[in-house]
Amino acid sequence: MESLGASTVDFVFVFRINGATLNRTHAAHKSPTTTFFDSSESNEFSASAASPLTFFMNLTRLQEILGRAAAKRILVIGDLMLDEFVWGKVGRISPEAPVPVVEVTGESFYPGGAANVARNLREFVDRVAVIGLFGKDRSGQRLRELLAEQKIDISNAIEDETFQTIVKTRIIARHQQVVRVDREHFVGPSPEQVGKIVAAVQKNLPETDAIIFEHYGKGFLTSELVSQVARDARAAGKIVAADPNPRHSVDWRGMTVVKPNRTEAFLEAGIPWRDPDDSPSEDADLRRAGQVLLKKWETKYLLVTLGEHGMMLFQENEAPHYIPTKARQVFDVSGAGDTAVALFTLGLVCEATPVEAAEIANHGSAVVVSKLGTATVTKEELLTNFRGDSASG
Repeated sequence: MESLGASTVDFVFVFRINGATLNRTHAAHKSPTTTFFDSSESNEFSASAASPLTFFMNLTRLQEILGRAAAKRILVIGDLMLDEFVWGKVGRISPEAPVPVVEVTGESFYPGGAANVARNLREFVDRVAVIGLFGKDRSGQRLRELLAEQKIDISNAIEDETFQTIVKTRIIARHQQVVRVDREHFVGPSPEQVGKIVAAVQKNLPETDAIIFEHYGKGFLTSELVSQVARDARAAGKIVAADPNPRHSVDWRGMTVVKPNRTEAFLEAGIPWRDPDDSPSEDADLRRAGQVLLKKWETKYLLVTLGEHGMMLFQENEAPHYIPTKARQVFDVSGAGDTAVALFTLGLVCEATPVEAAEIANHGSAVVVSKLGTATVTKEELLTNFRGDSASG
């Protein structure tokens, strides 16, 4: 899910792109969804100085887990969108307003939202399906083509001629996101469409290993749809994961795992937000939020992503397990949460322990944030990241 903003801040906004500099003093920023870097994290940081890991997975065990992945089948249900990146350079400030002029040098398109979760899984799993809503427009056609190229099954996705495909356009100049433009309408599936989706999931459930609900709050995931699909999946003994959005609440009770970020966890737990502690393992409010949500959602596992601080795994009757970040440098956080929920679920499907699955998710997220664009992590990149961590440990 997309990152929600952090604290209310006062700051001096500085453009320093290709030598063009602009200073503007901004008022307190209170939007929970809009920041300059599309994230509560900074654009670049070093690894967290938190306490060292108490758990290390050796490469043999990792290869054993990943060796089971190709034969699995995972379904992703949620808000589909097209991520557009406009690349350029800045050499001057506009004479019309105190903003940079971006000279476009190229553009790229990637599957976004729930489609990006499917794309992350496809790096490891041969059979990945996604269900969401497409429009019969140019962006919808492009998204369909991108998913077809990656052999992601969209046969049960809904195409609606009245729906405008969601597009997020990010304008990037010299590795710096200048602005993001969203084109979206909040539309939920009709009762007839919900019926078709539920029937399709039921039909394929015997050969499905896990279902991931990816909730970007754009309207597709309704309580009715989630409850019916989750009920059938649980009855069949399947792993069910959810990446929530507290702005459009859905009942996540009974999931195998729910993966909020820290801001989302605090909102869902009813705990006032505050800046993170330097050491998340000693963050009493974070621990309290975790315990509240385990009970509220009646979930086996709660994985809270902490941006530059890593992740924390909560389980009933277990002490919280804190995992410091593996990221050494961050250029783009677009889709990092998608990678985390994809790889944690994949780990569970491949018989990893919850702690092992969290380690895999943490390493995978560290790889994708070091890339520009809505990125994925390959099997080899994941193994290389583990090797580097083992060598430094």
